[in-house]
Amino acid sequence: MIRVIVVDDEPMVCVFLRTILGSAEDIEVVGEAHDGAAGVEEVARHRPDVVLMDLRMPGVDGLTAIERIGEMASPPTIVVLTTFDADQYVLRALRAGAAGFLVKSTPPEDLIGLVRVAAEGHTVLSAAATRRLVAASTEKQPARDRARGLLESLTEREVQVLALIGEGLSNAHIAGRLHLSEATIKGYVSRMLDKLGCLNRTQAGLIAHDAGIVGR
Repeated sequence: MIRVIVVDDEPMVCVFLRTILGSAEDIEVVGEAHDGAAGVEEVARHRPDVVLMDLRMPGVDGLTAIERIGEMASPPTIVVLTTFDADQYVLRALRAGAAGFLVKSTPPEDLIGLVRVAAEGHTVLSAAATRRLVAASTEKQPARDRARGLLESLTEREVQVLALIGEGLSNAHIAGRLHLSEATIKGYVSRMLDKLGCLNRTQAGLIAHDAGIVGR
């Protein structure tokens, strides 16, 4: 079972998500909270696989909650719930460790599949959405300088893999593109994340976009 916690200050949103996700045989909503502080407590209590986290909440907001959850041992995958996909708050959440985001208008029939994708450790984020977020960043040059500095620690092959992660490709698709085995790509990704100090593929993908190497 994929264990999920929903954190949103709108009770109706929680009810909606609980109803939709609860209809799947392999997903169980084990808890919900209506502010960030309670969300952190629920995560510590239930140790879920996936957390759906609203960002704009009274008291402790979602961004602070994401940072606190990220400090836990073996933290769950966090997916941001948002109304506007080009919101700079979303970009800050992704840089803080969220694995992706879902727009609240996501069709119910897509929601279950996206939660499954997140539970498997994949990014819930399209390349197009990433480009919009990075393009809207108010700190383009400093971000680019930082990203390019980080790339200096990577080998040429690791940079290639990073660029393809930035395109939103899975390990299997990257392997096909580079004519390597999936196991080899998995090794490259693991070493690359360690060198870059990234918690997940989403953070690495953002570095690729900041550095301007996606689609190059």
